[in-house]
Amino acid sequence: MGFFEGLACRLRVFVTNFDHWTIAEVSSFYDKRTALENLIKESNNDAGFTAYPSGIWAMNANHFQIGMPAYNLNCWLALFQRENDARVEDLTHRTMATTRLRMLYLAARIWRHGGRTGISYGSHYQERRLFDTLMERLRSVERKSNGYGPVVPTPLRA
Repeated sequence: MGFFEGLACRLRVFVTNFDHWTIAEVSSFYDKRTALENLIKESNNDAGFTAYPSGIWAMNANHFQIGMPAYNLNCWLALFQRENDARVEDLTHRTMATTRLRMLYLAARIWRHGGRTGISYGSHYQERRLFDTLMERLRSVERKSNGYGPVVPTPLRA
């Protein structure tokens, strides 16, 4: 049995020069930074933010401004496809690469018949139920007099 097994604690080591901060402040600072660094890594690898299109700062800024909505749309799509009774702690982060592979790159056939257009995909598609739910919810978005109505029938609760 290890020294920390069964204890309700975490062992972390911080090397810092924040002499005037308390342990709680240092821990809180690095907790936030860890999550942010993972998001930066994902945006660089999956959203293509490391491939700057130009040596001109204004063009690179435009590239970043176009890429951020793509990243945010990915996050919204993950929220739109959640289960109705899901809670915040039940949700897991799905990277853009995973979303692309599981939701966007799929073999499908677009058909048109009798004035209707549809899409058919194979019965072996393992995300079919989630994809159908997502598409139903996206189609249900409608403008109300005071904004937009809810897409998911139940609000996300902690």
